[in-house]
Amino acid sequence: MTINTLYGLVRNSTERFASRIAFSMYEGDELTYAEVGRRIERVQEILTGAGLQAGDKVALLSSNMPNWGVCYFAVTSAGMIAVPILPDFSGEELDMIIEHSEAKALLVSDKLFTKLSKQTIERLNVVVRTKNLGIISQRVRAAGSTGIPSPDDLAVIIYTSGTTSKPKGVMLTHKALCAQVDMSAAIFPIGGQDVFLSVLPLSHTYECSIGMIYPFSMGARVVYLDRPPTASALMPALRTVRPTVMLIVPLIIEKIYRHQVLAKFNSNGMWRAVYRVGFLRRYLHRVAGKKLMKLFGRRLRFLGIGGAKLDRGAEQFLLEARVPYAIGYGLTETAPLLAGAAPSQVRLGSTGPQAPGVQLRLENINPETRQGEIVALTPSVMLGYYKNPEATKEAFTADGWFRTGDLGEFDSDGWLYIKGRLKNMIVGPGGENIYPEDIESVLNSHVCIADSIVTEQEGRLIALVHFNREEIEAMIDDWREEWATQKEAWEAKTEQLKQEILDFVNAKVNRFSRISEVVEEKEDFIKTPTHKIKRFLYNKRGKASGSVANAETGASDAKPGTKS
Repeated sequence: MTINTLYGLVRNSTERFASRIAFSMYEGDELTYAEVGRRIERVQEILTGAGLQAGDKVALLSSNMPNWGVCYFAVTSAGMIAVPILPDFSGEELDMIIEHSEAKALLVSDKLFTKLSKQTIERLNVVVRTKNLGIISQRVRAAGSTGIPSPDDLAVIIYTSGTTSKPKGVMLTHKALCAQVDMSAAIFPIGGQDVFLSVLPLSHTYECSIGMIYPFSMGARVVYLDRPPTASALMPALRTVRPTVMLIVPLIIEKIYRHQVLAKFNSNGMWRAVYRVGFLRRYLHRVAGKKLMKLFGRRLRFLGIGGAKLDRGAEQFLLEARVPYAIGYGLTETAPLLAGAAPSQVRLGSTGPQAPGVQLRLENINPETRQGEIVALTPSVMLGYYKNPEATKEAFTADGWFRTGDLGEFDSDGWLYIKGRLKNMIVGPGGENIYPEDIESVLNSHVCIADSIVTEQEGRLIALVHFNREEIEAMIDDWREEWATQKEAWEAKTEQLKQEILDFVNAKVNRFSRISEVVEEKEDFIKTPTHKIKRFLYNKRGKASGSVANAETGASDAKPGTKS
């Protein structure tokens, strides 16, 4: 049976899987599918009691919890339009998004409610607390109505947060979101026995489509973590939940790789020598992989990775450690999946072939590199950007394919390899295409680097790096008695590290991608709410020699990987 509206999906799941657990909090409440259905009706009664009708917008600003899904499905299955908002937007941005979306109601968690202005709250018909579905405030009391949506009706408006401009509202239909279920099932089937551990914000399309809508449609269970996925929070949850499926961003697995694996094998000369031998490295990775799988509870069948480019060293570890991972590729504008593979099919550096039902091609192909911009034809493509016809027009080719803005290439089997963002590409002095993401991947594989950005200044490639203080301070502890103060020792060590990093990177990249200078960025890089560095701030600063604070701010551009 083909389901092409969220109304149909909710009805099917709440009836078919009524007694199963749908959503639960880690060490907290559990909701059966039947209870989800009852709570959906309660939310719809509140909304219609405040005069809302099918077609009205409802903002959803909440931390992860079972009632997030309840609220999302309540709005969309009533024929209303959900506006899920990233929790990390600033208060000013939140006010702007709620106003721009023309939302008439707000479903909000306690901490995020305090970020909103009084003026925004006073304009809304009703404000509902997501924790207990109680009414915080109600300005309008009138009889509204629900409606049964059609497949082509607008279901959600998602405001993206990228790196080059102001947020844009991506409009996705019921049909677009439901198509993600069929794509996901064709790549990696799941069922009622599966348990998801959810650690990414549900306002990300990636987590919402693949980590909530998909398991809900199949009768699976989703467990939510009520705190950031730090090691101290994640480890006990993994032991207790023992997930079979989990979606993460590269940052999480890269931290595990750098601090638990790479740090160990860089700790002394003997380990470094052993680690450089291929078959020994593979053996060590296999041993580490067994420990990692034990940490995950020994039931893990699928570790989905998306949101940004995964460090090649970290991916090689996962592959050789035999962790059942897969890297997906997509954008918020495509709901999000465009390409992906099952763990049994992964190839190092590839996001897999185009997803079932999706067509991908390259435009403006460079004949030497065989790389071009990835454009897509997919049933999950957006209608456009809300109230932004100019940006909508620019996002599509003349024949209606969506422009991803990503550079890629296909191998002979049709497997896709992402090279970087078209807007980020640097043209070298000899006309060479230089992808800063590739160089940054090498930089970030260094144990002493937390984050990096590669920029071009007057024809030279400059690496801005934010050091991993814990790693460097551990080194300083070994020899700081040679220096008068810890500050002096720190400065001496970082100067030494800059040259080491320069040599480290330039030995691993092609001739025209070699960096000329390493510059320490002492403060954390400024990031978007989806934790991607606002690259344009640092590119502008490099060319104008100004400060980040003086650069233009903004927040919307999709990134390689499964993005949202």
